[in-house]
Amino acid sequence: MPFGAIGHVSALADALAVVVASLVGGAGYQVVVYQTAGHLGTLIGVGIVAALLQGLIGQTLALYQIRAILSFRKNVREIVGIWIAVSLLLTLLAFLMKVGAEFSRGSIVCFCALALALVLCSRWLASRLAKFAVAADHLQGRRVILVGPQDEIAGLEDRILLRNFGLSVVDRVVFAGGANAGPMLNPREAATLDRAILAGRQQNAAEIVLAFSWWDARKLELVRDHLRASPLPVQLLPDSRIRTLIGNRSFRVNRTFSVEVQRGPLSLLEQRAKRLLDIAGASAALVILAPLFVLAAVAVKLESPGPVFFRQRRNGFNTSQFRIFKFRTMMAMDDGVVVLQARRNDPRVTWVGKILRQSSIDELPQLFNVLLGDMSLVGPRPHALAHDDQYSEVLSNYAFRNHVKPGITGWAQVNGYRGETTRLEQMKARVDCDLWYINNWDLLLDLRILALTAFEVVRRRNAY
Repeated sequence: MPFGAIGHVSALADALAVVVASLVGGAGYQVVVYQTAGHLGTLIGVGIVAALLQGLIGQTLALYQIRAILSFRKNVREIVGIWIAVSLLLTLLAFLMKVGAEFSRGSIVCFCALALALVLCSRWLASRLAKFAVAADHLQGRRVILVGPQDEIAGLEDRILLRNFGLSVVDRVVFAGGANAGPMLNPREAATLDRAILAGRQQNAAEIVLAFSWWDARKLELVRDHLRASPLPVQLLPDSRIRTLIGNRSFRVNRTFSVEVQRGPLSLLEQRAKRLLDIAGASAALVILAPLFVLAAVAVKLESPGPVFFRQRRNGFNTSQFRIFKFRTMMAMDDGVVVLQARRNDPRVTWVGKILRQSSIDELPQLFNVLLGDMSLVGPRPHALAHDDQYSEVLSNYAFRNHVKPGITGWAQVNGYRGETTRLEQMKARVDCDLWYINNWDLLLDLRILALTAFEVVRRRNAY
């Protein structure tokens, strides 16, 4: 079970207990005293309102976090206090809306008493089930890579990380470095962080979590700057001294807090919205442009020997490799350590290939890459691996392009930065556009770029 689901299940169980108490307590009293159940719809409505108030207050006070659910006895006072507050709010609402006459005092007392009993039972049961799930390793937290010195990560057992922070460690990387007051990480420390970034990619981790001393501010800055090469969010856990302080009962600090060192480029909701646009747009384009696909494929096959599609390795999100699809436009099929960029009047380009490239029809097979999840409709254009290796050595922020999925079109392309890059300044301008896009992304920007792309195709600027 996902770790975050425990709180949601507990909140839902509490809400159901309150609604049942409203129906059974209120209607039961009416039946016993007046031999009629009264307005059941009204009773259910009151129960729903009470359940919402209970959930909102409980969520605000962090009573649906896993640590609070596990510590049932320590939170009984808060649970009772919340329900008393809910009962008073209900009474106030009934008075203000002038509906109090529809409920007898006996019904209200029965409802409130039964609801408190059922909520306590619900929380006790949730606590028992949560303890069993943690002990039996049935909970899955966010998959993370834990990085830090041996003395810090040694005190962070998997059970503690899951219980207190909702984290499931898939790999531990020991940061073997001493005090460093210099301007840069030493080669051994940099290699350790590179190994953590690689582990995050290979283990499909959701975050990188740091366990460093909070007093070594310079070291934290250097580590943070180095980890910017990864698109994964980075969190800093409380160090051993801070954990000792917040574990003291005299402190009222939330014991599960951590510091967000680096935010992911897109939130989960933004990723899903962008993915929905990709699937809808790519599917519609494939259906509408199907005749053009067939004509292009036949033309490529009839003009010259070789495959219809050209496939080449590219780096995608978080530097994960994939094979990009294009209509073959050249006699060459380079995909090695040396890849020559296409240039004006390139003799390798076929006659049909020249038409496909100038009209950008050669890029249309990448719609399949979009449906496969390797690419997006809009994003930084992926380059050949040889070019990635070349430019990452001379442009320090080049790797940040991989913080989002590559795209068929992008902000750089609609601003005229496409085609051959004979000078370093041209690639730098393209990278600057890509980073601006990543830092300013929203769904409307994607739609704007798609619309501008249509004009760029007609203009054929730097298309050869």
